[in-house]
Amino acid sequence: MRRLDAAVGSAVFLVAAPGVVAGLIPWLLTDWQSSHPPVGVVALGGVLVVAGALVVLHAFARFVSEGAGTPAPVAPTQRLVVGGLYRYVRNPMYVAVAMTIIGQALLLGRLSLLGYAAIFYAVVIAFVRGYEEPVLAARYGDEYRAYRRAVPGWWPRLRPWTPGPGPARGS
Repeated sequence: MRRLDAAVGSAVFLVAAPGVVAGLIPWLLTDWQSSHPPVGVVALGGVLVVAGALVVLHAFARFVSEGAGTPAPVAPTQRLVVGGLYRYVRNPMYVAVAMTIIGQALLLGRLSLLGYAAIFYAVVIAFVRGYEEPVLAARYGDEYRAYRRAVPGWWPRLRPWTPGPGPARGS
């Protein structure tokens, strides 16, 4: 896939997936109405929202630059993405989207968003285990299996993983 096609496809998927999950649905649940939580809670929520958004953008960029594809299952990467934040955690996009939703819950003081974040996380874990991991193992074989053994799925490592000799790249 050409880089321009990957970038356009990723931008469309960014709006269609994380944009809906972390933008449209929270808005539908809250109408962005705040219960006026304490300033410290609002500040922490704001930090989580900004950090989550930056991580999602970084992950999407890695799919284009390193993977030569998109995060969308219909236009997958040509290469396994193991660089950047993927050296610390296998699923930074999902973690970041959940972090964004939790940040919105704090920012607005809306407990309904914490429930939504929990449902989102449960669905994502089921999707990753039931679909994504088997597909990646079939597509990338031993390279993915080595990566999966070395890098946790949901809680980041303290030190970045560097792959051994072979086709995987860790930068």
